[in-house]
Amino acid sequence: MSAVLGAIVLILLLIFVLQNLGHVNVSFAGANGRIPLGVALLLSAVAGALIVAVPGSARIVQLRRANRSARRALSRST
Repeated sequence: MSAVLGAIVLILLLIFVLQNLGHVNVSFAGANGRIPLGVALLLSAVAGALIVAVPGSARIVQLRRANRSARRALSRST
């Protein structure tokens, strides 16, 4: 089921990129380039997802460690 869903999402992304082939100028951190609009939007969405996912993952790891320490302390005291 997840493979079918992944294939559908991939097809939708491909359609999105192919419908937005007009080139745009992109400037970032001193680098300049000309790329298709669909690719620029897709790259910015991926970058945004990574910006959210990395700190979120770090916080989840932090909370799991705290939970594990609290459980160990609780089991030692009983």
